Amino acid sequence: MKSRILFVFVFAFNLVLNSQTAENYLFEGEKRLTNLRMLTNSGENAEAYWSFDETKLIYQAKIGDMKCDQIFVMNADGSDKRMVSSGKGRTTCSYFLPGDSKIVYASTKAYMDECPPPPDFSRGYVWKLYDEFEIFIDDPEGGNPVQVTFNEAYDAEATVSPKGDKILFTSFRDGDPEIYVMDIDGSNQTRLTFEQGYDGGAFFSWDGELIVFRASRPKTKKELDDYNDLVVNKLVRPTTLEIYVMNADGSNIRQVTNFGKASFAPFFHPDNKRIIFSSNINSKDGRAFDLYMVDIDGSNLEQITFNKSFDGFPMFTSDGKRLVFASNRFGVKEGDTNIFVADWVEVE
Repeated sequence: MKSRILFVFVFAFNLVLNSQTAENYLFEGEKRLTNLRMLTNSGENAEAYWSFDETKLIYQAKIGDMKCDQIFVMNADGSDKRMVSSGKGRTTCSYFLPGDSKIVYASTKAYMDECPPPPDFSRGYVWKLYDEFEIFIDDPEGGNPVQVTFNEAYDAEATVSPKGDKILFTSFRDGDPEIYVMDIDGSNQTRLTFEQGYDGGAFFSWDGELIVFRASRPKTKKELDDYNDLVVNKLVRPTTLEIYVMNADGSNIRQVTNFGKASFAPFFHPDNKRIIFSSNINSKDGRAFDLYMVDIDGSNLEQITFNKSFDGFPMFTSDGKRLVFASNRFGVKEGDTNIFVADWVEVE
Protein backbone atom coordinates (compact mmCIF):
# COMPACT_ATOMS: atom_id res chain seq x y z
CA MET A 1 0.00 0.00 0.00
CA LYS A 2 2.82 2.40 0.93
CA SER A 3 4.53 1.82 -2.41
CA ARG A 4 1.27 2.49 -4.25
CA ILE A 5 0.74 5.74 -2.34
CA LEU A 6 4.35 6.76 -3.07
CA PHE A 7 3.86 6.02 -6.78
CA VAL A 8 0.70 8.15 -6.91
CA PHE A 9 2.48 10.99 -5.09
CA VAL A 10 5.48 10.93 -7.44
CA PHE A 11 3.21 10.75 -10.50
CA ALA A 12 1.16 13.73 -9.30
CA PHE A 13 4.32 15.70 -8.46
CA ASN A 14 5.69 15.10 -11.96
CA LEU A 15 2.42 16.26 -13.45
CA VAL A 16 2.77 19.54 -11.56
CA LEU A 17 6.37 19.96 -12.70
CA ASN A 18 5.35 19.42 -16.32
CA SER A 19 2.10 21.36 -16.23
CA GLN A 20 3.54 24.55 -17.77
CA THR A 21 1.17 25.12 -20.68
CA ALA A 22 1.34 27.58 -23.52
CA GLU A 23 -1.08 29.95 -21.79
CA ASN A 24 1.01 29.90 -18.58
CA TYR A 25 3.79 31.72 -20.43
CA LEU A 26 1.50 34.73 -20.96
CA PHE A 27 1.19 37.70 -18.64
CA GLU A 28 -1.99 39.62 -17.86
CA GLY A 29 -2.91 42.03 -20.65
CA GLU A 30 -1.27 40.10 -23.49
CA LYS A 31 -4.51 39.82 -25.44
CA ARG A 32 -2.77 39.82 -28.82
CA LEU A 33 -1.00 36.53 -28.09
CA THR A 34 -2.28 33.01 -27.57
CA ASN A 35 -0.79 29.52 -27.59
CA LEU A 36 2.64 30.88 -26.61
CA ARG A 37 5.31 28.18 -26.85
CA MET A 38 8.95 28.19 -25.70
CA LEU A 39 11.25 26.82 -28.43
CA THR A 40 14.56 26.97 -26.56
CA ASN A 41 15.06 26.32 -22.88
CA SER A 42 18.47 27.61 -21.75
CA GLY A 43 21.26 30.02 -22.57
CA GLU A 44 21.14 33.24 -24.57
CA ASN A 45 19.03 32.83 -27.72
CA ALA A 46 17.93 35.80 -29.82
CA GLU A 47 17.11 37.25 -33.25
CA ALA A 48 15.15 34.28 -34.54
CA TYR A 49 13.85 34.87 -38.08
CA TRP A 50 11.61 32.72 -40.29
CA SER A 51 12.80 30.94 -43.39
CA PHE A 52 11.00 31.93 -46.59
CA ASP A 53 8.83 28.79 -46.42
CA GLU A 54 8.30 29.47 -42.68
CA THR A 55 9.12 25.90 -41.63
CA LYS A 56 12.43 26.85 -39.98
CA LEU A 57 13.99 29.57 -37.84
CA ILE A 58 17.55 30.85 -37.93
CA TYR A 59 18.92 32.50 -34.80
CA GLN A 60 22.01 33.31 -32.79
CA ALA A 61 22.79 31.66 -29.48
CA LYS A 62 25.38 31.32 -26.74
CA ILE A 63 24.72 28.09 -24.91
CA GLY A 64 26.67 25.71 -22.72
CA ASP A 65 30.35 26.67 -22.51
CA MET A 66 30.31 28.90 -25.59
CA LYS A 67 32.14 32.21 -25.10
CA CYS A 68 30.17 34.15 -27.72
CA ASP A 69 27.24 33.78 -30.14
CA GLN A 70 27.07 31.30 -33.00
CA ILE A 71 24.37 30.77 -35.65
CA PHE A 72 21.80 27.98 -35.28
CA VAL A 73 18.86 26.67 -37.29
CA MET A 74 15.83 24.81 -35.91
CA ASN A 75 12.44 23.67 -37.11
CA ALA A 76 9.48 25.95 -36.45
CA ASP A 77 8.39 23.74 -33.55
CA GLY A 78 11.81 23.97 -31.87
CA SER A 79 13.04 20.54 -32.94
CA ASP A 80 16.30 19.62 -34.70
CA LYS A 81 18.45 22.46 -33.38
CA ARG A 82 21.88 22.56 -34.99
CA MET A 83 24.76 24.98 -35.20
CA VAL A 84 25.51 26.07 -38.77
CA SER A 85 28.32 28.58 -38.24
CA SER A 86 31.90 27.38 -37.84
CA GLY A 87 32.29 28.02 -34.12
CA LYS A 88 35.11 30.45 -34.84
CA GLY A 89 34.95 34.09 -33.79
CA ARG A 90 31.70 35.88 -32.91
CA THR A 91 28.63 35.74 -35.18
CA THR A 92 25.47 37.80 -35.34
CA CYS A 93 22.38 38.74 -37.35
CA SER A 94 21.50 35.76 -39.55
CA TYR A 95 18.77 35.42 -42.18
CA PHE A 96 17.59 32.97 -44.83
CA LEU A 97 17.91 33.90 -48.50
CA PRO A 98 15.15 33.20 -51.07
CA GLY A 99 14.52 29.51 -51.61
CA ASP A 100 16.08 28.74 -48.21
CA SER A 101 19.10 27.18 -49.92
CA LYS A 102 21.43 29.91 -48.59
CA ILE A 103 21.81 31.94 -45.41
CA VAL A 104 23.51 35.25 -44.63
CA TYR A 105 25.16 36.27 -41.37
CA ALA A 106 28.02 38.34 -39.96
CA SER A 107 31.13 36.88 -38.35
CA THR A 108 34.57 37.92 -37.11
CA LYS A 109 36.06 34.58 -38.21
CA ALA A 110 37.97 36.09 -41.15
CA TYR A 111 40.22 37.83 -38.62
CA MET A 112 40.19 35.64 -35.51
CA ASP A 113 39.30 32.17 -34.29
CA GLU A 114 38.62 33.32 -30.74
CA CYS A 115 35.85 35.60 -29.52
CA PRO A 116 36.74 39.31 -29.64
CA PRO A 117 36.99 41.03 -26.25
CA PRO A 118 33.76 42.41 -24.78
CA PRO A 119 33.14 46.16 -24.86
CA ASP A 120 34.41 48.39 -22.05
CA PHE A 121 31.41 49.22 -19.87
CA SER A 122 33.33 51.71 -17.74
CA ARG A 123 31.56 54.43 -19.73
CA GLY A 124 28.12 52.91 -19.24
CA TYR A 125 26.17 50.46 -21.36
CA VAL A 126 27.53 50.54 -24.93
CA TRP A 127 27.48 48.38 -28.05
CA LYS A 128 30.78 47.51 -29.70
CA LEU A 129 30.75 47.65 -33.51
CA TYR A 130 33.66 45.31 -34.13
CA ASP A 131 35.76 46.14 -37.19
CA GLU A 132 36.25 42.39 -37.65
CA PHE A 133 32.58 41.74 -38.50
CA GLU A 134 32.17 40.86 -42.18
CA ILE A 135 29.11 39.44 -43.94
CA PHE A 136 29.08 35.88 -45.31
CA ILE A 137 26.66 33.89 -47.47
CA ASP A 138 26.65 30.18 -46.71
CA ASP A 139 24.72 26.94 -47.15
CA PRO A 140 22.04 26.38 -44.48
CA GLU A 141 24.07 23.42 -43.20
CA GLY A 142 27.21 25.59 -42.97
CA GLY A 143 30.64 24.72 -44.27
CA ASN A 144 30.68 26.71 -47.52
CA PRO A 145 30.92 30.40 -46.50
CA VAL A 146 31.50 33.08 -49.11
CA GLN A 147 32.60 36.47 -47.79
CA VAL A 148 30.80 39.37 -49.48
CA THR A 149 32.11 42.42 -47.57
CA PHE A 150 35.82 43.33 -47.35
CA ASN A 151 36.08 46.64 -45.51
CA GLU A 152 38.01 45.94 -42.31
CA ALA A 153 35.14 47.88 -40.76
CA TYR A 154 31.92 46.77 -39.11
CA ASP A 155 29.56 45.08 -41.58
CA ALA A 156 26.61 43.29 -39.94
CA GLU A 157 22.85 43.37 -39.23
CA ALA A 158 21.93 41.82 -42.58
CA THR A 159 18.25 41.23 -43.39
CA VAL A 160 16.60 40.19 -46.65
CA SER A 161 13.71 41.68 -48.61
CA PRO A 162 10.60 39.46 -48.77
CA LYS A 163 10.75 40.10 -52.52
CA GLY A 164 14.05 38.20 -52.51
CA ASP A 165 16.10 40.76 -54.40
CA LYS A 166 17.99 42.85 -51.82
CA ILE A 167 19.92 42.60 -48.55
CA LEU A 168 20.02 45.44 -46.03
CA PHE A 169 22.93 45.82 -43.63
CA THR A 170 24.73 48.33 -41.40
CA SER A 171 28.33 49.33 -42.05
CA PHE A 172 30.97 51.56 -40.44
CA ARG A 173 32.99 51.75 -43.68
CA ASP A 174 32.46 55.52 -44.10
CA GLY A 175 33.20 56.49 -40.50
CA ASP A 176 29.64 56.49 -39.16
CA PRO A 177 27.28 53.52 -38.74
CA GLU A 178 24.88 53.80 -41.68
CA ILE A 179 22.40 51.56 -43.54
CA TYR A 180 23.42 50.07 -46.87
CA VAL A 181 21.72 47.84 -49.43
CA MET A 182 23.17 45.25 -51.79
CA ASP A 183 21.94 42.77 -54.35
CA ILE A 184 21.12 39.26 -53.16
CA ASP A 185 24.58 37.99 -54.22
CA GLY A 186 26.39 40.73 -52.29
CA SER A 187 27.09 43.00 -55.27
CA ASN A 188 26.20 46.68 -55.79
CA GLN A 189 26.63 47.78 -52.17
CA THR A 190 25.03 51.21 -51.83
CA ARG A 191 24.68 53.60 -48.89
CA LEU A 192 21.13 54.70 -47.98
CA THR A 193 21.45 56.91 -44.85
CA PHE A 194 23.70 59.93 -44.37
CA GLU A 195 22.75 61.69 -41.13
CA GLN A 196 25.09 61.68 -38.13
CA GLY A 197 24.10 59.05 -35.59
CA TYR A 198 23.79 55.29 -35.46
CA ASP A 199 21.44 53.76 -38.10
CA GLY A 200 20.78 50.03 -38.03
CA GLY A 201 18.49 47.07 -37.46
CA ALA A 202 16.78 47.67 -40.79
CA PHE A 203 13.97 45.54 -42.27
CA PHE A 204 12.01 45.79 -45.52
CA SER A 205 8.23 45.97 -45.58
CA TRP A 206 6.54 42.90 -47.03
CA ASP A 207 6.04 44.58 -50.41
CA GLY A 208 9.68 45.73 -50.48
CA GLU A 209 8.68 49.38 -50.82
CA LEU A 210 9.64 50.66 -47.36
CA ILE A 211 12.43 50.17 -44.82
CA VAL A 212 12.00 50.46 -41.05
CA PHE A 213 15.04 50.95 -38.81
CA ARG A 214 16.33 52.21 -35.46
CA ALA A 215 18.47 55.31 -35.17
CA SER A 216 20.07 57.73 -32.77
CA ARG A 217 20.08 61.42 -33.62
CA PRO A 218 22.33 63.35 -31.21
CA LYS A 219 21.41 67.04 -31.31
CA THR A 220 22.72 68.94 -28.29
CA LYS A 221 26.42 69.70 -27.81
CA LYS A 222 26.54 67.22 -24.91
CA GLU A 223 24.90 64.49 -27.00
CA LEU A 224 27.15 65.16 -29.99
CA ASP A 225 30.33 65.22 -27.86
CA ASP A 226 29.37 61.92 -26.24
CA TYR A 227 28.47 60.33 -29.58
CA ASN A 228 31.63 61.51 -31.34
CA ASP A 229 33.86 60.41 -28.47
CA LEU A 230 32.33 56.94 -28.48
CA VAL A 231 32.14 56.44 -32.24
CA VAL A 232 35.89 57.03 -32.60
CA ASN A 233 36.31 53.90 -30.49
CA LYS A 234 33.64 52.03 -32.50
CA LEU A 235 31.15 52.26 -29.63
CA VAL A 236 27.49 53.27 -29.64
CA ARG A 237 25.34 54.13 -26.64
CA PRO A 238 21.89 52.64 -27.42
CA THR A 239 19.96 54.30 -24.59
CA THR A 240 18.13 56.71 -26.91
CA LEU A 241 16.94 55.11 -30.14
CA GLU A 242 13.86 55.97 -32.18
CA ILE A 243 12.06 54.11 -34.96
CA TYR A 244 12.25 55.56 -38.48
CA VAL A 245 10.79 54.64 -41.88
CA MET A 246 12.14 55.45 -45.34
CA ASN A 247 11.51 54.45 -48.92
CA ALA A 248 13.49 51.49 -50.24
CA ASP A 249 15.86 53.84 -52.10
CA GLY A 250 16.63 55.80 -48.92
CA SER A 251 14.40 58.75 -49.73
CA ASN A 252 11.66 60.34 -47.59
CA ILE A 253 13.02 59.44 -44.15
CA ARG A 254 10.48 60.13 -41.41
CA GLN A 255 10.51 59.58 -37.69
CA VAL A 256 7.85 57.24 -36.29
CA THR A 257 8.50 57.34 -32.52
CA ASN A 258 9.63 60.18 -30.28
CA PHE A 259 9.91 58.74 -26.78
CA GLY A 260 13.47 59.62 -25.84
CA LYS A 261 13.96 56.00 -24.76
CA ALA A 262 15.51 52.88 -26.32
CA SER A 263 13.22 51.62 -29.09
CA PHE A 264 14.65 49.00 -31.43
CA ALA A 265 14.03 45.75 -33.36
CA PRO A 266 11.20 47.11 -35.55
CA PHE A 267 9.38 44.83 -37.97
CA PHE A 268 6.43 45.40 -40.30
CA HIS A 269 3.07 43.70 -39.84
CA PRO A 270 2.09 42.06 -43.15
CA ASP A 271 -0.45 44.85 -43.76
CA ASN A 272 2.58 47.19 -44.18
CA LYS A 273 0.69 49.78 -42.13
CA ARG A 274 1.83 48.81 -38.64
CA ILE A 275 5.20 48.26 -37.01
CA ILE A 276 5.95 46.02 -34.03
CA PHE A 277 9.05 46.88 -32.00
CA SER A 278 10.72 46.55 -28.59
CA SER A 279 11.05 49.46 -26.18
CA ASN A 280 11.55 50.46 -22.56
CA ILE A 281 8.99 53.26 -22.88
CA ASN A 282 7.18 52.34 -19.66
CA SER A 283 10.15 51.05 -17.69
CA LYS A 284 10.97 53.09 -14.58
CA ASP A 285 14.62 52.01 -14.48
CA GLY A 286 15.06 51.54 -18.26
CA ARG A 287 15.80 47.82 -17.91
CA ALA A 288 12.42 46.30 -18.82
CA PHE A 289 11.61 45.98 -22.53
CA ASP A 290 8.21 45.07 -23.96
CA LEU A 291 6.78 44.71 -27.44
CA TYR A 292 4.68 47.56 -28.82
CA MET A 293 2.82 48.17 -32.06
CA VAL A 294 2.34 51.52 -33.80
CA ASP A 295 1.04 52.78 -37.13
CA ILE A 296 3.74 53.93 -39.54
CA ASP A 297 2.66 57.55 -38.98
CA GLY A 298 3.32 57.18 -35.24
CA SER A 299 -0.33 56.95 -34.18
CA ASN A 300 -2.25 54.24 -32.31
CA LEU A 301 0.54 53.04 -30.02
CA GLU A 302 -0.40 49.74 -28.36
CA GLN A 303 1.52 47.73 -25.77
CA ILE A 304 1.64 44.05 -26.77
CA THR A 305 3.60 42.33 -23.98
CA PHE A 306 3.69 43.06 -20.24
CA ASN A 307 6.90 41.44 -19.07
CA LYS A 308 9.00 42.84 -16.21
CA SER A 309 12.23 41.74 -17.88
CA PHE A 310 12.79 41.64 -21.66
CA ASP A 311 10.84 40.93 -24.85
CA GLY A 312 12.42 41.77 -28.21
CA PHE A 313 13.25 40.87 -31.82
CA PRO A 314 9.68 40.19 -33.04
CA MET A 315 8.95 38.83 -36.53
CA PHE A 316 5.59 37.95 -38.07
CA THR A 317 4.90 35.19 -40.54
CA SER A 318 3.76 36.42 -43.96
CA ASP A 319 0.09 35.78 -43.13
CA GLY A 320 0.32 37.62 -39.82
CA LYS A 321 -0.92 34.58 -37.90
CA ARG A 322 2.27 33.80 -35.93
CA LEU A 323 4.80 35.93 -34.11
CA VAL A 324 8.27 34.80 -33.03
CA PHE A 325 10.24 36.80 -30.47
CA ALA A 326 12.96 36.50 -27.81
CA SER A 327 12.18 36.82 -24.11
CA ASN A 328 13.65 36.50 -20.63
CA ARG A 329 10.31 35.21 -19.31
CA PHE A 330 10.37 31.90 -17.42
CA GLY A 331 14.05 31.24 -17.95
CA VAL A 332 15.72 28.36 -16.14
CA LYS A 333 18.16 30.84 -14.62
CA GLU A 334 18.37 34.62 -14.43
CA GLY A 335 19.64 36.13 -17.66
CA ASP A 336 18.45 33.31 -19.91
CA THR A 337 16.88 34.53 -23.15
CA ASN A 338 14.73 32.08 -25.07
CA ILE A 339 12.86 31.98 -28.36
CA PHE A 340 9.05 31.96 -28.16
CA VAL A 341 6.38 31.65 -30.84
CA ALA A 342 2.75 32.66 -30.44
CA ASP A 343 -0.42 32.74 -32.44
CA TRP A 344 -1.39 36.35 -33.18
CA VAL A 345 -4.85 37.61 -32.30
CA GLU A 346 -6.39 40.46 -34.28
CA VAL A 347 -8.55 42.50 -31.91
CA GLU A 348 -10.59 45.64 -32.34
